[in-house]
Amino acid sequence: MSKQLAAQPPANPLVLGKMGSAYGIRGWLKVFSSTEDAESIFDYQPWFIQRAGQWRLIELEGWKRHNQDMIIKVKGVDDRDAATLLTNCEIVVDAAQLPPLESGDYYWKDLMGCQVVTTEGYELGKVIDMMETGSNDVLVVKANLKDAFGAKERLIPFLDGQVIKNVDLTTGTIEVDWDPGF
Repeated sequence: MSKQLAAQPPANPLVLGKMGSAYGIRGWLKVFSSTEDAESIFDYQPWFIQRAGQWRLIELEGWKRHNQDMIIKVKGVDDRDAATLLTNCEIVVDAAQLPPLESGDYYWKDLMGCQVVTTEGYELGKVIDMMETGSNDVLVVKANLKDAFGAKERLIPFLDGQVIKNVDLTTGTIEVDWDPGF
């Protein structure tokens, strides 16, 4: 059996990526990273995965770029069959391992579920997703059921200072300068 140690579940589990298909015959696997800069996933250790309802701690022996992919070697996984068992496992870290952010920066996970309110006090709805557009991130806001403007969803650019006036994670509120009819 491979060297995946049974582990306590991370206190604040955060999914940073996913294990892909086995690569080659020596136990390497493709890895998909959902961190902003794909390679940053390797900055956060240890990794946890869940298999058969059990949390396991994963130790990496190494990683490298291969064409467009990144591939990893997990300690104790030495053949294709062992690697295949890890395919599709989500890569989880404890959110406490993430570096503290500068003011004005937020982790997407912290913005999910926040209520979005205009500076005039109109409730636009709740953040259900985030999108990257290249130039800036965009809040995907699910409108309240009885929205006066009949909106189902609003896309609001996350432009700090310009559109985003205040983010209060303790109350779960994001104040925006935004026309509710838009």
